[in-house]
Amino acid sequence: MTTTETTPSVAGTGSVFPRTRSLRQVLQVQSFQILLVLFVIFLIFAALAPGIFPVWANLRQIIQNVSILGVLGIGMTFVIVTSGIDLSIGSNLVFSGVVAAKVMQAMGDTGWSTAFVGILVSVGCGLAWGLLNGVLIAKAKVPPLIVTLGTLGAALGLAQVITGGVDIRDVPEVLQDTIGYGNVPGTTLPTISLIAMVLILIFGIVLHKTRFGLYTFAVGSNEESARRVGVKVDRQLISIYALSGGLAGVAGILSLSQYGTTAIAGQSATNLNVIAAVVIGGTSLFGGVGTIFGTVVGLFIPAVLQNGFVIVGVQPFWQQVAVGAVLVAAVYVDQRRRAAAARGHSAKDSGKKKLFSRAPR
Repeated sequence: MTTTETTPSVAGTGSVFPRTRSLRQVLQVQSFQILLVLFVIFLIFAALAPGIFPVWANLRQIIQNVSILGVLGIGMTFVIVTSGIDLSIGSNLVFSGVVAAKVMQAMGDTGWSTAFVGILVSVGCGLAWGLLNGVLIAKAKVPPLIVTLGTLGAALGLAQVITGGVDIRDVPEVLQDTIGYGNVPGTTLPTISLIAMVLILIFGIVLHKTRFGLYTFAVGSNEESARRVGVKVDRQLISIYALSGGLAGVAGILSLSQYGTTAIAGQSATNLNVIAAVVIGGTSLFGGVGTIFGTVVGLFIPAVLQNGFVIVGVQPFWQQVAVGAVLVAAVYVDQRRRAAAARGHSAKDSGKKKLFSRAPR
């Protein structure tokens, strides 16, 4: 007679391991890791300046400072997910703002009718530059780095030609009072930040929950494979660069509203700051990986560092050193992750070959 020993089951054991694996997977997501870094930075500055840094007035200023870059970061995320790049967004912002300011100045009125025309003109100019980038990249097959470097110089040069190198300061007060420095009714949340949040939410859904977003990831993962499964890659790329340009136009009118001037010389590092934030947030420079949430977290890191350094009396130039270090670390982690994934696929492929190559007995 044989006896069979049974292992007693422990209540809840079956659910412990999946939960543990899920937690481990969350902790391995780069955007979540960067969120932890941001949280640690926040706690450090809050401890160093408890009466100034963590108060709402200061946090409101940080959120407002990030808003315009957040709008630009949306388009840049889409572009980098396709393994592309857009160096022209800062110049596009300037050009769109300059043309919109010129049109509103010529109209003479300071009411909403003039402001609405200015908004349409700014978005239209940004969209036009984005379409030009997309067509040259998708149809003429010019590398994105070269195309957007060229339009960077062209847009900035034309903005200086139009203004003679002198900033335009005749911005309708209605834009400055309601969008630039206004608050959402009944709250102390900046209106400009609410606009950025709405756009982030909308395009976050577009990227992660729609066919357009799926095609974007497909193009970035493997452009040739995407073509073979029926994705119209050229049209997708043109649409994505047009989106990036259009959002730069939106950022142009937001910049006019916030600063009350075209600020031609104030956007020289905008494109690099946005690219750094997108990559820090977990979007891979090699394409196929990225989140809007990660981009937002990546944008807050330099903003919090700069604000905190000023408050505690550290030279703000150290912000550039810290952001550079985090950027290099983010790219390094991405490369390690991709190398590990490649080894995993290689091991699976070799295992299949061994399985199917065994001689029958």
